[in-house]
Amino acid sequence: MTVQNAYQSAVAAGTLNSDDAQIAVLPELERVRTALATPVKRGLFRKAPPPVPGLYMWGGVGRGKSMLMDLLYDQVDVPKRRRHFHAFMQWVHSEMTEARKQGVDDAIAPVAAKLADEVRFLAFDEMQITDITDAMIVGRLFEALFAAGVVVVTTSNRPPDDLYKNGLNRQLFTPFIALIKERMVVHELVSDTDYRQDRLAGKQSYFTPNDDAAREAINEIWDHLSNGKSESLVLHVKGREVELPGYHNGTARAKFYDLCGRFLGAADYLALADAVRVLILEDIPALSRSNFNEAKRFVTLVDALYEGKVQLICSAAAEPEMLYLEGEGTFEFERTASRLREMQSADWGT
Repeated sequence: MTVQNAYQSAVAAGTLNSDDAQIAVLPELERVRTALATPVKRGLFRKAPPPVPGLYMWGGVGRGKSMLMDLLYDQVDVPKRRRHFHAFMQWVHSEMTEARKQGVDDAIAPVAAKLADEVRFLAFDEMQITDITDAMIVGRLFEALFAAGVVVVTTSNRPPDDLYKNGLNRQLFTPFIALIKERMVVHELVSDTDYRQDRLAGKQSYFTPNDDAAREAINEIWDHLSNGKSESLVLHVKGREVELPGYHNGTARAKFYDLCGRFLGAADYLALADAVRVLILEDIPALSRSNFNEAKRFVTLVDALYEGKVQLICSAAAEPEMLYLEGEGTFEFERTASRLREMQSADWGT
């Protein structure tokens, strides 16, 4: 089935709304599908076929980029892999560690060779570079993948020129931006509609107390946003790992102690706010001097989510103004309570 037919079928079934911006990118997706459906003819005296240009699809959050990539992915019948970009880089680091144990001088080469041997199509969700180590790896890795004929389609919230913007030693990263423009079609998805925001519009986002009713409501929202799909996502920040136990298509789910019960700080929470557009945070306890450190981290987390315009859906022991009633930090928490209230508003994040 063509990508256009798959899209029209979803619209006819009522699972999608027809969107002109989405329709405009369907020919590019179909171009990739058709190219991948064509057998690669190789022979002793036959020239290697020209590489198939990939696709770099970028635009605002909730515009349907991941949905469109999944639509293509489902129609492609070649060895393939789809991963969130952070999860992919986590896998790359793990494979490079194993390669170094074998005594190789260049750990990137065997990882690229393994990928090229296993897949012909790679789909990445939400490409973004926030770590200097990743910035130094992706250029050489993708160059090897492209040379091996692997076709890459990726989504991002930012254009290629804004990747790793203001990053350390960014001048070493800019050749990768040039490589993207050379080997991939860059397409901006321009739409005024934020479908993720629409799915949450008018819905309760703060549940108290932490009881069975709150858990049931949270589960319903998660099922609605994740479409029954979930994977864990690990962010690497300055040598630390920030794990989000549940993740799908820009929405993450975690318990309070997953994020505030560990030795994490502002850099970790800023990376989280950059990686997700919706965070479901469960089981926020009453805060006091007995869990002062966790409370401080929660304040920092809320600040990062607030500045990043991340939609927060949470369950808590009490209303925001009643969460932190005694102990050092109660005065400072007034701002956090105010932000938690503001983040419940219908137009938050727009």
